[in-house]
Parts: sequence; structure tokens; C-alpha cells
Amino acid sequence: MNDHDPTNGSGHERSRATSGGDGTPPDHDDAKRKRRDGPGGGLLMGRPFGVPVYVAPSWFLVAALITWVFGDQLNRVLPELGGLNYLVSLFFAVAFYASVLVHELAHTVAALHYKLPVRRIQLQFFGGSSEIEKESENPGREFVIAVVGPLLSLVLAGIFYLGMKAVEPGTVPGVLLAGLMISNLIVAIFNLLPGLPLDGGRMLRAVVWKITGKPMSGTVAAAWVGRALAVAVLIGLPLFTHSGALGTPGQEIGGMQSVTDALLAAILAAIIWTGAGNSLRTARLREHLPDLAARTLTRRAVPVEADTPLSEALRRANEAGARALVVVDGQGRPTALVREAAIVGVPQHRRPWVGVGTLRTPLPAGMRMPADLVGEPLLEHLRTTPATEYLVVEDTGEIYGVLSTTDVERAFVAAMTR
Repeated sequence: MNDHDPTNGSGHERSRATSGGDGTPPDHDDAKRKRRDGPGGGLLMGRPFGVPVYVAPSWFLVAALITWVFGDQLNRVLPELGGLNYLVSLFFAVAFYASVLVHELAHTVAALHYKLPVRRIQLQFFGGSSEIEKESENPGREFVIAVVGPLLSLVLAGIFYLGMKAVEPGTVPGVLLAGLMISNLIVAIFNLLPGLPLDGGRMLRAVVWKITGKPMSGTVAAAWVGRALAVAVLIGLPLFTHSGALGTPGQEIGGMQSVTDALLAAILAAIIWTGAGNSLRTARLREHLPDLAARTLTRRAVPVEADTPLSEALRRANEAGARALVVVDGQGRPTALVREAAIVGVPQHRRPWVGVGTLRTPLPAGMRMPADLVGEPLLEHLRTTPATEYLVVEDTGEIYGVLSTTDVERAFVAAMTR
């Protein structure tokens, strides 16, 4: 299964190989890129168009299964191959997933064309996904990004068909090309089914979005069609197999194959059902993103110099009704924050003797954020530069306050429960 996956909008940072315009050193930039790509991606295979491509551990399980199943089929068609049939079958598995990668690259190139950042491509159990981090600006772009994947799979199926006609039937190249032609055709048709999280579901979402003018309406419609599709796959796939429509008479289908068909149907149905549910949750999340504004969530802060005793700094904060401390230099420019956890860690009786400078946390570029950040850009900033507190500043550079990630999380949970 293949789908392009707009994530929950928690970040859109693009990769940079060396120090960027913000003055961060290369090692800090590499760390940001690793955080952007996220943990658990699997084996990194490369970065076409600057987008990391990962192979998930589950891929090796499926590749082994494809090698075994296709190897048995080769043994019946080309018994003279002997033990080499599994080597040829392994080549088929790799070539098939190369086709899946091309499918996902089509989504990626289309998304990048529309200036939508792609977090990563992942090849995994039953296909792959392109994690597009922003929603399309209009339904037309959403439709284009969704449709290019299945279209390219159809093109690949046509190319393999022409190649199959150019070689001798019943040979290793002929069998391989036939298998790749059929598999790409199945990928294209399956992904055109009109339910999320499949590409056809994205296309249906775009159509409903265009008609109603509401992206959420499109998501709800396509997600429920996706859930109905999951039920249809769970019930219909085993029945379809037993009908003999695939060329195997129903009476020749044994008990083990029936179990395998049912298991395959259950896995596919679970993937589709879960993907549809995730799409609904993501859409609802995006609806509430405007409720997250740095300006309204920021704690008021008081500026203090590094040699100020902690007790005195806290007295000034209490008088001003502030809940945060910002360390400034002699000209009043912010140089560091005093984390709330660091303050709590100092016993009450020692606070008159501890200068705030000993508790300060330096302020690299990523820990400063504009006061006007709202929604997705705010979450992007938090994700690309993880910290517990951030200095919030006006466009003029004036200190506005300190933003705590705890406050953002609390506001986010409140917005989602409304």
C-alpha cells in the first residue's frame, strides 16, 4: 500500500548541510536535521531531492515473504532454475520496492513543486509513505499530489508490459517483467480506491473540499469511505480469492491458504482503518492549531543581570507579576534564560547567595522566537529546536516574555478536548 501522508503539522524545517543564515554551527544544524527526520525511521538509504528515504525493519520481513512466495511460483514456471529461483525472487522483491519508491517520489516531487516540505519517505510493511508536513493550499494541489503516484505506477506497469513483449516468454526476464507489470498495476488500482489513507481517498477529499469549500468536510467524507473500504477488504478479499477470480479454482484452495488470505485481509483492513482514523485526528488537530499563539501563552518575564542574587530576582518577578527570569547584559540585551527547573532545584535558604548567572541556560538562535508565531509555525519552531523554555521577542528585539512548552502542551490538550 502506498500513500502520501500529511502529518500533524508539527514542523516544516528544511534540511541545511552547513551553517545557515541564523548563525548556527554545522553540528547544531545536523542535530536539528536528525530531530526533523525523527527517530525510528529505519535504515537511511539516501536523500533524493533532499528528502531522507528510510527502509523500515518490517520491509525485510515482507521482502522475505515475497521472495518465498514468488520463488515457489518461479519453481513451477522455471523448474530448471533450481535453487537460483529464490535469488531471482529476491531481485523481484527489491525491484518491486524500487517501483514503490518511484511512486512515493512522484508524491514528493509534486509536493516540493508546491513548496510543501516533505519530512521523509519510508518503505515499510505493504508499501511506503511520503510524509508531507503541510496541508495543500487548495483542493487542486491536493488532487495533483495524490494522483501523480498511481499515474506513475500505471506508467511503470506499461513500461514493464512493453519490456515483457520484447523478451522471450517463459524466460527469467519475461517472468520478472510480467511480475513487475502486474504488481505495479495492482499498486495503482489499489491506491485509486476512494478512501483515506489511500491516494484515491486524498483525491476524494480534494473533490469534496472543492465542492463544499471546507477541507474538514473532505477529510471526514474520505475517512469514513476509508473505514467502509477497510470492512469491505476484510470481508471481500477472502471471498474474492475463493471465487476463483484469480485463476485458482475455489475447490483447490486449501485450509492454510484460507488462513493466509484471511490474515492478509485483516492486516490490510487494519492498515486502512487506522490510517483513516489518523487522518481524521490530524484534520481535527489542524482545526485547533489557531488556538495556539505564542503571544497569549507566553509568561511575563523580568530582565536581571547575571550577578543578581536569585532571591532578589524572584522578589522583582513577584512584584511585577512575572513568572520567568531573563538574564541580560549591561546594555539590557538578553543573553540567557533561567529555567524554572533550575530555580526549583535551589533550596530557599541558599537563594540569597546564588547568582542567577550560575543557573542560566544560553540562548542559541533557535531558543528565540517571534511573539507573533501561531499554529503550525509555532509547533514547527518547538519541534526543530526542542527546549523547555524559549525567549519570546518582538520584531524590534524587545523582550516579550518566556514561553514554556508545558503551557503549550496544556493549551493544546484543552483545545483538543473542546
